[in-house]
Amino acid sequence: MNVLIKPIISEKMQAASEKYNRYGFIVDRRATKDQIKRAVEETYGVKVDKINTMIQRGKSSVRLTKAGAILGKKNTVKKAIVFVNSKDKIDFYSSI
Repeated sequence: MNVLIKPIISEKMQAASEKYNRYGFIVDRRATKDQIKRAVEETYGVKVDKINTMIQRGKSSVRLTKAGAILGKKNTVKKAIVFVNSKDKIDFYSSI
């Protein structure tokens, strides 16, 4: 099971990472906090202090087109906010 799906790169998470040294990831819904901690430490080589997780329910959406209303649903995702040790940093742009 691939625990880490992708990092959350937004203005809000960039500000939190610079100010509080915490980073956001979208993770597998079945992953536990221990698995997430192990995956982040192995992938990025940092020491993880704490992890908060949340499940964001998928919202329903409606698009109005010429053919009528199209109903849809966004995916439900699990997010993890990872608190990293103050001495460590994660650089998502180093491999670009």
